[in-house]
Amino acid sequence: MGDAMDYSSEEETDISESEIEEYEDKVYEELKKGNKELKVSDEKYTCPYCPKKRKRDYLYKELLQHASGIGGGNSKKRRAREKANHLALAKYLQNDEQVEASPAKQVSPLSGCDHDELFVWPWIGIVVNIPTVLKDGRYAGESGSRLRDELRARGYNPKRVHPLWNFKGHSGTAVVEFNKDWLGLSNALSFEKAYDLDNHGKKDWLSKNSEKCGLYAWVARADDYNSPGIIGEHLRKIADLKTISDMIAEENRKTNKLVSSLATVLEDKNKSLREIESRFSETSMSLDQLMGERDKLHQAYTEEIKKIQLSARDHFQKIFNDHEKLKLQLESEKKELELRGQELEKREAQNESERRKLMEDIEKNALKNSSLQHAAMVQQQADENVLKLAEEQKRQKEELHKKIMQLQSQLDTKQALELEIEQMRGAVNVMKHVGDEGDMEVIEKVDKMLKDLREKEGELEELEVLNQTLIVKERRSNEELVEARKELVNGLKEMSNRANIGVKRMGELDNTPFHEACKRKYPGELAEDKAVELCSLWEEYLRDPEWHPFKVIKLEGEGKHQEVISDEDEKLRSLKHEWGDEAYKAVTTALMEINEYNPSGRYIITELWNNKEGRKATLVDGVTFILNKWKASKHKRGTD
Repeated sequence: MGDAMDYSSEEETDISESEIEEYEDKVYEELKKGNKELKVSDEKYTCPYCPKKRKRDYLYKELLQHASGIGGGNSKKRRAREKANHLALAKYLQNDEQVEASPAKQVSPLSGCDHDELFVWPWIGIVVNIPTVLKDGRYAGESGSRLRDELRARGYNPKRVHPLWNFKGHSGTAVVEFNKDWLGLSNALSFEKAYDLDNHGKKDWLSKNSEKCGLYAWVARADDYNSPGIIGEHLRKIADLKTISDMIAEENRKTNKLVSSLATVLEDKNKSLREIESRFSETSMSLDQLMGERDKLHQAYTEEIKKIQLSARDHFQKIFNDHEKLKLQLESEKKELELRGQELEKREAQNESERRKLMEDIEKNALKNSSLQHAAMVQQQADENVLKLAEEQKRQKEELHKKIMQLQSQLDTKQALELEIEQMRGAVNVMKHVGDEGDMEVIEKVDKMLKDLREKEGELEELEVLNQTLIVKERRSNEELVEARKELVNGLKEMSNRANIGVKRMGELDNTPFHEACKRKYPGELAEDKAVELCSLWEEYLRDPEWHPFKVIKLEGEGKHQEVISDEDEKLRSLKHEWGDEAYKAVTTALMEINEYNPSGRYIITELWNNKEGRKATLVDGVTFILNKWKASKHKRGTD
């Protein structure tokens, strides 16, 4: 009763439009203090500012729409105080009461609808009594976008508002289009209910008992769709009639179809997933197996690399040790040569000293001989000297005779002959000195020796010329033989190695024993790869000039020396122990060939070879072989 009395007293005095905002704040504070009762129950609300309404129970959303509609409406029948009260109520509901209103407890607008009632679909609302103004003979009204914004602000979320026009202009009506889904229908029914609660629904519009003021609105149904006039014509153009049951059934059919399609797709996906899982399992097992094999191969490779590295390290250490030994040996030989050089220099100086002493003695003897002519006191001594000189002369004669015989037997040696000539000249000088004493026999012998000496010198010159001519001819013949041998080797390269005479690459390593040994130790392609690796390694060893696994031995009974393979070489011993006798034989054969044919260069050379006898072929062997081939070919052509 208190609220009614307050309300009646307030209705007696109204406020101006400029005081609406101030009064709204005042009423909002009263609502916050709890001076007005809003809730009837947990879900139902009442409007404290509309006591005359016949239906006073609202849902939360309905009351909010009611308050927003009256507070924001443009109706002239509404007083300013009534608008301010409802604006304050809408503000309170939005700011202070909406947290308490649980969305789970809100009743769906579809719950009170008749599911068999025909609605216009897509969902459409109808708005009538829109204010219009006559301008230039045609009616004009507000645009649909403004009304759409007002409806959106009130929470109805229309898609668009379409005013209806006829030949007179704006008809004062408009259709409101909502979304096609259930949320659109919910917004449309809330839109209808709000206007119906505000006594501006369809029944109120069709009633003839009251004056029409403000907008009237409702949701389009079958009677609107089939009605004559501009509204019915527009609805029939853009929409159809459907019941909620039809929509639910159609939606269920679509849902079932979608569920069936999704089930089929899910089954296909599950099937594909099982196949993928199976393939993944197989691939995973195969991958695990491959990873295990890879680990084994990696371990074997690592162990083999370690062995090779150890072998290479031992090999390099052996080379280093051999190098140090050779270095020490060379240093020793160098010192020995230096000592020999110094000794030779001393001997040369000693010979020079003796020669000078001899010249001095000769000069002294000449002085003594001259003094014999003037002093009789020394005649006896002079006679003794003559006897001594005679004995020396006899001895020198015998030596000269031997020298002459030796020169006659060694005319082909120029240096020996020249040496003998010099010796003979020295002897002639001595005989001349002795001949001064009057020995005619000696003088004649000296003359004869001078004559023979000139003849020997002439013969020596002739032999020298002949020797030079023979050397030139021999050089040319050797060059021609070398060229002929090269051409013969190039020609026989294209022929089969099974022939008696062929070409052999001296120092080339035979790979067959390595391949056979690797096949015994490794399977398949791994054996081939390992054999290639081993062959490459030993070919590098063979080309290494610092590796010299030889020793020098003295041949019994011949007094000669010969180089043979050293049994103490670590590389060869390791090769024989690890890869067998055949591989060892292949490497040692290549070593012997390189040492014999190209010890300094250490590279492979081609040589004419007698395959039948296993030796180096002579040029005669090669030419004979070619002639026999040519004769056989000629005979064969003649037979054909």
